Amino acid sequence: MRALACLLLAVAGLPALAATPTETMDAFQRALAEGKREQALALLSPKVQIFESGYVERSRDEYAAHHLDGDIDFLRKTQARLLRHAEQREGSTAIVMRETETTGSYQDAPVHAIGLETAVLEKHGDGWLIVHLHWSSRKVKAK
Repeated sequence: MRALACLLLAVAGLPALAATPTETMDAFQRALAEGKREQALALLSPKVQIFESGYVERSRDEYAAHHLDGDIDFLRKTQARLLRHAEQREGSTAIVMRETETTGSYQDAPVHAIGLETAVLEKHGDGWLIVHLHWSSRKVKAK
């Protein structure tokens, strides 16, 4: 009985896979911004590839060991506003593209940037997992 109770608690703590690719990306960004590390990782395929600023992380474990905590810290200290969004689906594969404006302060420096995100997701059962992310950004020039 004790083992069953532990199993139920463990399962209850996992995020449900989102029903659509866009909902999956929303849940991923929300988990990062709220500092919910395990929830964010649960939405990534174990073999996810993440491209950012000319670098690549080739697995969920590599991302967790390197940039995940920095991404969480950045998103917790800044505010992102969605400017544009598009989703395309073909069978069990989807692409979600977003353009955001991020403002705030990070590491004692002002932040005002336009971000671009391309995500490739694959359907797994009733939900979607992120298999590829490509992030890029540029500073907004002062007028």
